[in-house]
Amino acid sequence: MTHLLGQGGAGSPGSTVAAAQPGEVADIPLRGPGVPGAREAGADREADCAVSALYTEHYRSLVRLAALLVGDVATAEEVVQDSFVAVHANWRRLQDIDRAGGYLRQCVVNRSHSVLRHRVVVDRNVLPPPPAVPSAEEEAMKLLSRSAVISALQGLSSRQRQALVLRYYAGLSEAQIAATLGISRGAVKHYVSRGMSALRAMLAGEA
Repeated sequence: MTHLLGQGGAGSPGSTVAAAQPGEVADIPLRGPGVPGAREAGADREADCAVSALYTEHYRSLVRLAALLVGDVATAEEVVQDSFVAVHANWRRLQDIDRAGGYLRQCVVNRSHSVLRHRVVVDRNVLPPPPAVPSAEEEAMKLLSRSAVISALQGLSSRQRQALVLRYYAGLSEAQIAATLGISRGAVKHYVSRGMSALRAMLAGEA
């Protein structure tokens, strides 16, 4: 029997399965798509490919979106990077690149909102960090920040700013904004209307 196993007589040609001694069970390695480890590796590769594609297509626009919400490019970059990590971690549940795109945008908005809430407390007690070398996105945002509209956005409430940015910068519909922010379409209309009124008043005051 040992001789036959060594020659591959009971297994596939060229098999290297070790012969079992009397009273032992041969140690046969498991391979193939039906093995849990193989399935997990395949899912990880799929997640890597999907997130890489999303990153290439959406990273810069999401950084600009987050920067409009938080007013800080360095923080915006962290928000977006954390959002991509969240998409990768939840890929098995998403399993669709279009669905993942919506989830990614929602992550960016939610994390930006959390940053602003946290900043209200922290900014009162923490000294500003030393200036860093600006990234390409930060240089672009410096140009945008010269606009009176961009500056005025920072004077709005968080929800008003989110609604306006998602509506007029990201180009989302009222239904999409409602789904992203977790509010009703009526609330979206309210925040957009109040936000626009506040913007007009601030811009009129600067004229």
